[in-house]
Parts: sequence; structure tokens; C-alpha cells
Amino acid sequence: MKQKMTAAQKNEAMWAWLFVAPTMLGLIILNFYPIINTVYQSFCKTGDFGRGNVFIGLKNYATVMSDGETWQAFINTIKYAIIEVPFSIVIALVLAVFLNRKMHGRAVYRTIFFLPMVCAPAAVAMVWRWLYNQQFGLLNNIFHTNIAWISDPKIAWISIGVIGVWSIIGYNMVLFISGLQEIPKDYYEAAEIDGATGIRQFFAITIPLLSPTTFFIVQTRIIGALTVFDLMFMVMDKTNVALRKVESVVYLFYQYAFTNGDKGRGATLVMVLLIFILIVTAILQKSEKKFVFYN
Repeated sequence: MKQKMTAAQKNEAMWAWLFVAPTMLGLIILNFYPIINTVYQSFCKTGDFGRGNVFIGLKNYATVMSDGETWQAFINTIKYAIIEVPFSIVIALVLAVFLNRKMHGRAVYRTIFFLPMVCAPAAVAMVWRWLYNQQFGLLNNIFHTNIAWISDPKIAWISIGVIGVWSIIGYNMVLFISGLQEIPKDYYEAAEIDGATGIRQFFAITIPLLSPTTFFIVQTRIIGALTVFDLMFMVMDKTNVALRKVESVVYLFYQYAFTNGDKGRGATLVMVLLIFILIVTAILQKSEKKFVFYN
């Protein structure tokens, strides 16, 4: 038989709900409701300010999936991810290994590499636009070239990818350093006694024992790269001839929903991207046991 709560227990439960309520309200208002509303709007032809919705079924999905601009945006996003994810992870891993050792000025170097993470995106965009400027940019002046880094459709996506790599290296490096510090030193001492070189230790000890951290970074960076928006929005002008070859899926969503006022089509594009991310995440989770070694 269920016992009745005492007055003290009721008072404790009441205070518990009061402390939890703000977080629950925040999740419902800022997370759950927008998700449900986005799913609903993807099946509607929306009016101004999201009002006057008319249910049209799967017409938005048919329109989005048959639009060449959608597929181009997906290709652009995947190309960006191919540059940002592997290069940022490899460079961050190498930096983490070096900066995890005892050396003079280690804290200073860590701070320098982490600085891009705390810089305002607008400031980052302004600096890189100046670096990439075809006439007065630092890169062309240093290399004595006349390359249109962000105006040439053939190389603009690579230039944007470089900014993405530069921006996220510090974050990945900090995660790798935390993972490296969890590896017991006994393994390295035993390897040295057996005569293993530093490179051998790196591939036989560091890489396998760091695989949980690496898997986490790979998974989060793939999701982050597939939802990139700020770089394209702030670096590329709307009149840039290379914009079509650079715009991401989220950038295209912004164009649909906020520039053209077609929130139904924008919501549909977001749902398609969400499904794609879920598929990629499921594949990664399925392959976790093959690539991740838990000590």
C-alpha cells in the first residue's frame, strides 16, 4: 500500500519543482515548441509572420527535393565538412600532443590557439575578408599573387573551409588535451623500457586510448559542419558570384525563411537537414564499437 507523503516530504517536493520549473519552462518554450512548430510548418504554406498557415501536405518536400539549389547547398555543406572536420581534428591532435608536454610558455601557447574560439564571429569575418581581399589583402601581398580567394567559385569553398578549420582548432585541442591527461603514464614508461620510439608510442598507445575523445569530437564536428551558417553569412556578400557554390543548407534556409518570407519551405529544408544528420549520426553510433577503444 502506497504511503502518504509527510508534510516535510511535500514541502521538499514543492521546492524541488520550483527549482526545476524555470529549466522545464525554458526547454518547452525555447526548444520543444519550436521543434513541433517547425515540423507543422513544413507541411504548410505559411503566411506573413508564420500566420495564416494552409496545410498542403508533402508539396513543400516535393518542391525542396526537386530544387537544384537545395542539392547544390547540400553539396557545398558536405564539401565544407570534408575540409573542416579532418583537418581541424588532425591539426588539433598534433598541437595537443606537443602542448601536453612540459615546456616553457605552455599556457601562453594554449591560450593563443584557443583565442579564435572566444573571438566574435563578426570580427573573425572582417579579419579574414581583409586577408582574402584580392587587391589589398595580406595573402596576395605576401605571395605576390592576384587570387580572388572568396570571389572565384572554384576556390571560394576552400577559403571558407580554411576559416572554419582555423576557428575550431583551439576547441578541439582543449578536448584532446583533456583526453591525453586521462591516459596513465605507466603505458608510456613501459613502452620506453621496451624500446618503443615516440612515434610508435603515439600510434600504439595515444591513438587507441584517445579514441573515445576523438569519436566525440568527430561526431560533434560533423554535426557542427553540417549546420554551419555564420561563415557564409558574414564573409560572402549577397552579390558575390561565388555565393551559389559556397552557401550552406542553413544559409539557404535563412534565405527561404527570412529573406523570401517562405517559412514553410524553410522549415521543410530544416527537416530534410535534420533527417540527414540523424542518418549520419546513426551510422556513426553503429560504427562506434569498431573504432573506439575503452580502457
